[in-house]
Amino acid sequence: MMDQDPFSLAGKRILVTGASSGIGRQVALSCADMGAQLIITGRDPQRLQATADELPGSGHLAVIADLAQPVDRERLVEQTGVINGLVHAAGISRLVPFRMISQAHLSEMFEHNTYAPMMLTKELLGKKRVVAGGSIVFISALASHSGAQATAAYAASKSALLGAMRSLTIEVAKHGIRANCIAPGYVRTPMLNGLSQGGAQMERLIEQTPLGLGDPQDIAYAAAFHLADASRWITGNYFILDGGLSTSMDIYA
Repeated sequence: MMDQDPFSLAGKRILVTGASSGIGRQVALSCADMGAQLIITGRDPQRLQATADELPGSGHLAVIADLAQPVDRERLVEQTGVINGLVHAAGISRLVPFRMISQAHLSEMFEHNTYAPMMLTKELLGKKRVVAGGSIVFISALASHSGAQATAAYAASKSALLGAMRSLTIEVAKHGIRANCIAPGYVRTPMLNGLSQGGAQMERLIEQTPLGLGDPQDIAYAAAFHLADASRWITGNYFILDGGLSTSMDIYA
């Protein structure tokens, strides 16, 4: 029997990457609102500090870091201390048609969206920073299954997280740690705004979404659930949140 609300994050220390904007920012705010102590990280000092200033509660820590840089990851791991949960929300996106893909573009997508979260997780586990009963959450994307136009490299980098997560799930279960992926559809974020300005036909895609465009808080609530004790028997899961967009697609996790 649980002594406290299984959906509460009170007493938990949570590391959130990409906390300076979008989904990562809202995950940090929502987790703090649910009682967690936050370690937040991002590349932009001003925006990261703005998130830190809005966090309810006390004892939070903000660490400026570019997770594609080994020295920054090492510094983050050293400052993080012991944590109960980790949310990988940092990532980038670029619209590039398949015929125009370059090695540099592929490297950029995988460096930020795949290698950085995998290496950070590896280093945290290697330093025994994630406690037994802890939770690791990767923010993937519906694009990893849906095949949106001009997102081949981005979709591939996010798809890779699924395979990595499922292998990780088996390896950390013996320590009581679980790992899951959350795959958001189209959510109101600066990244989505950038795609719209880059030529993506977002209005048509939003029209195809039964519940319309999502908000960062919709993803934050799902992340909080996967961090809470309420999800202690859920691991290796690929959870799609897309307002019903994939209902008519032939998508299998």
